[in-house]
Amino acid sequence: MSAFDHRKALADIPHKPGVYQYWDVDDTLIYIGKAKDLRNRVGSYFNLDKQLNGKTRVLVSKIRKITFTIVDTEIDAWLLENSLIKKHQPRYNIMLKDDKTYPWIIIKREPFARVFWTRNMVKDGSTYFGPYASVGMMHTILDLIKETYPLRTCNLPLTPKNIDDGKFKVCLEYQIGNCKGPCQAYQTLEDYESNIEEIKDILNGKIGNVIRNVNQVIKTAVEQLNFEYAHQYQRKLLVLEKYQSKSTVVNSAITNIDVVSIASDERYAFVNYLKVMNGSIIQTQTIEIKKRLDESDEELLTIAITEFRTKFHSTSKEIIVPFEITLLDANLKFTVPKLGEKKKLLELSQKNVLFFKKEKLNQYEKLNPDLRIDRILTQMQKDLRLTQLPKHIECFDNSNFQGQYPVSAIVVFKDAKPSKKDYRHFNVKTVEGPNDFATMEEAVYRRYKRMLEEEDTLPQLIIIDGGKGQLSSALTSLKKLGIEKRVTVIGIAKRLEELYYPGDSYPLYLDKKSETLKVIQQLRDEAHRFGITFHRKKRDQGTLKTELEQIAGIGKTTADKLLRHFKSVKRIREAKEEELALVLNKAQVKTLLNYFEQNKSLN
Repeated sequence: MSAFDHRKALADIPHKPGVYQYWDVDDTLIYIGKAKDLRNRVGSYFNLDKQLNGKTRVLVSKIRKITFTIVDTEIDAWLLENSLIKKHQPRYNIMLKDDKTYPWIIIKREPFARVFWTRNMVKDGSTYFGPYASVGMMHTILDLIKETYPLRTCNLPLTPKNIDDGKFKVCLEYQIGNCKGPCQAYQTLEDYESNIEEIKDILNGKIGNVIRNVNQVIKTAVEQLNFEYAHQYQRKLLVLEKYQSKSTVVNSAITNIDVVSIASDERYAFVNYLKVMNGSIIQTQTIEIKKRLDESDEELLTIAITEFRTKFHSTSKEIIVPFEITLLDANLKFTVPKLGEKKKLLELSQKNVLFFKKEKLNQYEKLNPDLRIDRILTQMQKDLRLTQLPKHIECFDNSNFQGQYPVSAIVVFKDAKPSKKDYRHFNVKTVEGPNDFATMEEAVYRRYKRMLEEEDTLPQLIIIDGGKGQLSSALTSLKKLGIEKRVTVIGIAKRLEELYYPGDSYPLYLDKKSETLKVIQQLRDEAHRFGITFHRKKRDQGTLKTELEQIAGIGKTTADKLLRHFKSVKRIREAKEEELALVLNKAQVKTLLNYFEQNKSLN
């Protein structure tokens, strides 16, 4: 089949708001998008100068047909896109991961209406409140209603005729005070309905109205000296006020608003929703979105807002968001709060979404550890401004003692984990005296000269334990080898955890809690540990060898023999007489043992 002629297709697309659809060679719908200007948005996919990510380029390569639907406003395009994605679920659109059936609180359409929860919405004229993403919150509200209002729980058909005919008798619920016995006309329909209206106010978040009405009833009852009735309502008032104190999070003047926030990474986005009525949060939910293309946070947030407002039947005219939304709608106001009560609500939403994100990613990473590695490396690439994923990192550290026994050590991390088989030590050969810069230059040069000769793969990132001086020395060696542009090299200063780049006057500071800094610190600490261990071994060998040479009957040749045989200072000191006899004659063994006995401070 011939290549798709996007120019011809664009000529038929108008500069109007609407929804566009991409189809592949099999006439399968593969992507749905919205735009306030259809031609500009669709044309942007085919702009060669536009930086498209890999997934988007694959999508564009599969397009063989474009269809579109014009709408009146951008908000109409927003709603139409959401409904079409749900219906067709195209391969390259984001996937809203929310397959749960959430419960509702129902006020049944019947005489003396029952109030209970259900997961099935039936269009029978009943009133539904919800859905409730938090089942715990739903049961708390139902417990409040049960404790405050005596309602029937039976499913008897309490029609006026049935009650008048005396078909029913009160049950145990009446005897224990949970029901006022409407089945035998002990409670009027008018009194029952007044309770139902108050319950509707509570479910709509208007608990303040209910409290005011109850206060008025108490006041009237006291004036009429009906203290028993006043006492009953006083108990109801205490329950309502206790619930209100728990549910009110901001000023009750904030009525009927939605709050949304988002946290995302390269693969997933998480969006939290809060529904606020009269200062109380009456609905809350966090959803997960699996990205398909390189969708922006704004695109994902607008899709999630549509999902939430549809699911929770929101009629609010104001939505609190974490950043500016370009969606234009005269009937909808987007607010990015800077301070005050609305800012507190946004912060609460953000706290929820970040916690949800952390928990979800932890779950995924436990099931698939490679996800954690990819996430850490991707974050490192972003934080350190690298052109490649740092799958292979090497870190250098120098050690010496008053200019004596200088050594360098290199540790290697692969996939953000130590690769101990690749660790290396360097005995400094060309440097005399305490010169950290020259020592670093020699170690780096020898390391990568050998890697080039053996045609090993170079690391993506080299870390130098030290400030600008050591970093400059390392860069000198990389330039000599001609690989300074093939790898990234940075220095880390110990005191303030400053990261230095070649040529930059000012250091880079990472968040102290960032995983990137933790990996760098782990590399630095591991290089220091590995280097200092080798340095101490060499220093001890040198110190002991000098001392051994001064013992009558031992000398330089015998000291060298001991070190070659036992490999370490510790083993010489701990060796038994018969083990020493394998290297020394009887007189030398006796002399050495007497020396160690008299100089236990060496151990």
